[in-house]
Amino acid sequence: MIPTSEVEGKSRLETTAVESPLACELKPTDQAAQDAVGETLFLIGRPTLKQFLRFVRQHAANPLSEGILIDEWQAANNVIRTLEKEEAGLADNPPIGKMGPEYEPLLIEFLKDPLVHYGFNRVPTDVAMVELDRLVVYQRHIDLTFVCELKNKVGPAPGQEQIFRTCLPYDHPQPPVKWSRLREDSFVFMSPSRDLRFLGIMPMQSKHIKDYAPLGNLVGAVGIAVGFGSNFLNAIYAENRLILNNGSHRAYALRQMGFTHVPCIVQHVSSRDELEVVAGSEVAGDPDCYLKNSRPPMLKDYFDPKLHKVLRVHRRLRQVTVKFEVDEASVPAF
Repeated sequence: MIPTSEVEGKSRLETTAVESPLACELKPTDQAAQDAVGETLFLIGRPTLKQFLRFVRQHAANPLSEGILIDEWQAANNVIRTLEKEEAGLADNPPIGKMGPEYEPLLIEFLKDPLVHYGFNRVPTDVAMVELDRLVVYQRHIDLTFVCELKNKVGPAPGQEQIFRTCLPYDHPQPPVKWSRLREDSFVFMSPSRDLRFLGIMPMQSKHIKDYAPLGNLVGAVGIAVGFGSNFLNAIYAENRLILNNGSHRAYALRQMGFTHVPCIVQHVSSRDELEVVAGSEVAGDPDCYLKNSRPPMLKDYFDPKLHKVLRVHRRLRQVTVKFEVDEASVPAF
C-alpha cells in the first residue's frame, strides 16, 4: 500500500546549477576506445583508503602512484573532519514534500505497475518530492559516461512529466542483455547494466508454463530468475534521514542538470530490523555510518572537487552465472 505523504514540503521541480566534473563530450580516437574506457567519479576521504586504492588498481586505465592517491585521500579526509563539525546534522530531518495535484494522472498510472505493489509492500511507502542534496548516499562511485548517456536521453529541457518518468519509469525499458547455456549445468547472462542481478527462485506448476512442451508429465519446475530491478528512484526514511537506496546515477544526472527536488518512492522504516529487510547490504551491514555519523556521505559530495576523484577506467560488463545441480537417488521407504 502506498499512501499519500503527510509531510509538508516542496511539491514542484526546482533548479539550480552545479559544477560538472565532466562535460558530456567524450572524444576518443575511435568507437572501440569509447567502448573500452569511460570516466568514473569516486568519493574519497572516507573509510576506507584500502577500498579506494583497490578500486584504482583494479579499474583505472592509467593509475597514479599510490603515494599520490594516499595524499589525495588524506586531504579529502581532512575536509570531511571539518564538515563533521561545520555541517553536523545537515542530513537530519530532510523535507519530504507532498506530490501536488498536477501529478495525479502520472501517479494513477504509476500505481498500476505490479512492481510497485509486489516490490514495495514490506513497509509503509509513498511517492514524494525529495531534495537531492539532502540525500545520504552509500554508492562510492558514479559512472560519468553512463550519466552522459542518461542526460542525452532526458534532453536539455525536460518537462515535469519527463522528469517523473525518468525517476519512476513504469514502462521499464530493458537494457541490452545476452544469455546462453555455458555448460550442461550452468547459464551465463551478460549486460552493460550494473543492475543485472539474480532475482530469486520461482517455484512453478505446469499451468504457469506456456508454449513450452516438457519432455514428460510435468510435476513442477523451479525457475532461477535473472533480470533487472524495478529501477525506481528510491529512498529509505530511517531515523530521520533519507538514504538513497536506488537510482544514484539518475539522481546525479538530474542534480547536475540543475534539478534540486525530484519525485521519489520513499520507504519508511521504524526499526533496524526493517532496515535490514529493505536496504542494500552496504547500508544494512553498517547502518551507523549512514544514520549516526554527524555528517554522513551525501549526494552533494559528488559535486565537491575536494571530495571526489575522477578516473579514466576500463569499462566492464556485468555477468551473472547461474549453476544448478540435480541429485537423483533411491532412499529407504518409511
